[in-house]
Amino acid sequence: MEGNLPAANPELVGGCSRPTRQGGCWLGPATRALWQPGRRLELQSELLPIRYPALHLIIIHIPASRNLSSANSPTVPVSNEHFRPLLLPRAAADSSRLQEAQKLAKTDPRKSEAIYKEITSKAPAATSDAATREYESALISLGELYRDEKKTQELVDLVRESRSVFSSFAKAKSSKLVRQLLDLFKEIPNSTDIEVHITKDCIEWATAERRAFQRQDLEVRLVALYMTKQSYYDALTLINSLLRELKRLDDKLRLVEVQLLESRVYHALGNIPKARAALTTARTSAASVYTPPLLQANLDMQSGMLHAEDKDFNTAFSYFIEALDGYDSLDESAKAQAALQYMLLCKIMLNLADDVNQLMSSKQAVKYAGKNLEAMKAIARAHSNRSLEEYERALSAYRYELGSDAFIRNHLRRLYDAMLEQNLIKVIEPFSRVEIDHIAKMVGLDTQQVERKLSQMILDKVIIGVLDQGAGCLIIYDETQRDESYDAALATIDKLSNVVDVLYTNQASMLE
Repeated sequence: MEGNLPAANPELVGGCSRPTRQGGCWLGPATRALWQPGRRLELQSELLPIRYPALHLIIIHIPASRNLSSANSPTVPVSNEHFRPLLLPRAAADSSRLQEAQKLAKTDPRKSEAIYKEITSKAPAATSDAATREYESALISLGELYRDEKKTQELVDLVRESRSVFSSFAKAKSSKLVRQLLDLFKEIPNSTDIEVHITKDCIEWATAERRAFQRQDLEVRLVALYMTKQSYYDALTLINSLLRELKRLDDKLRLVEVQLLESRVYHALGNIPKARAALTTARTSAASVYTPPLLQANLDMQSGMLHAEDKDFNTAFSYFIEALDGYDSLDESAKAQAALQYMLLCKIMLNLADDVNQLMSSKQAVKYAGKNLEAMKAIARAHSNRSLEEYERALSAYRYELGSDAFIRNHLRRLYDAMLEQNLIKVIEPFSRVEIDHIAKMVGLDTQQVERKLSQMILDKVIIGVLDQGAGCLIIYDETQRDESYDAALATIDKLSNVVDVLYTNQASMLE
């Protein structure tokens, strides 16, 4: 970078102790003693980083046509047209160190760690953007090194130690760095408890530093962590305090995020009415503010899940399509794959096997192909064949893919119950008395499991009969036709009761 030499400390050797009116500089005797015609003059001093932290070395080029040795005065003015200083950033020296550390990260992690620590041990100068960027890169790279080596405690210490430097940064920048460091915990297995602890620690720091926006951001992250731990009571407590604060501040965008989290918590607790109410409130808040694509996709995803809980799978499918498009445009592959799974689940629950095959051959399915989609295809095949044995084989073969998602797990359980009921009704239909062992053999299930399901079906009045446990039989009764005269008699009595009530009311008003 070339430009005018800035006014430096008078004690600086070779610096400008007195700037000229023309923007030039008085070169003193110490400077002239180092100068030779036609050569570059390199000036360096220990005082330079103190006065100008961004500068490491000043190189001044003076043309040979300008002869300073003949000057009689102790100081000679040189204007800008006769010399142009070259200012080299101090961070240039550290940049090579950072590149060296990044190259050594795979081959020699310990040496790489030492270099990163050396760079981050000193706070960057507030006036130097290059030094700040250098510090940020070294900090995040060191965190990634700890993440790759699964060193959770070292990563926790790094977050705590770096906070003292963050206090001198702009609030937006420090918030971004804290968020990046905390994101590294997600890729370390079984680190949720530690992440909760360090997030709480950062919330206390943000509160002490009076960084309200950063504290709210961290509290939203903590709610998501509580949901991962299934600590729903703690999540709701924090959500309620956040909602009160955000409504007072009228922060609509953050309010939408928290209301969406509230809906997810109630959904996880099985309180569908409150989950739906929270989602409706979130959509109302989102209508009055620009909603980022990721947040909009999350809203669509939650809407689809709640409609699926109401068994409105056609509407749920349309919401999942919107969510998939949003996630796909943002390259959120994991969430896009989940949305595609939910779309397949809707088609399975609607018993549309042809639509499942068509969806599996779509462009999105090819892009996000994997074991998750293969698992849904196996379930669809078993459901189409109405084979409980094939269904259980699919559940066993894809235990993780089908069991790790609570939404899919719950709906597949309901689907299994429906398939079991249909199979049992088909088996017992020709009989008035049948052994439970025979039923179990026909459906390919355990006797106790069949007996438990038959008991539930009798209580739900799906079948009319009794279980004779002594004989191990199911006795089925013919459904007696309901006598409609009883219904007519009840309706007549109800109307007579209404007439009597009206007469009583009229007489009471006349007496008054």
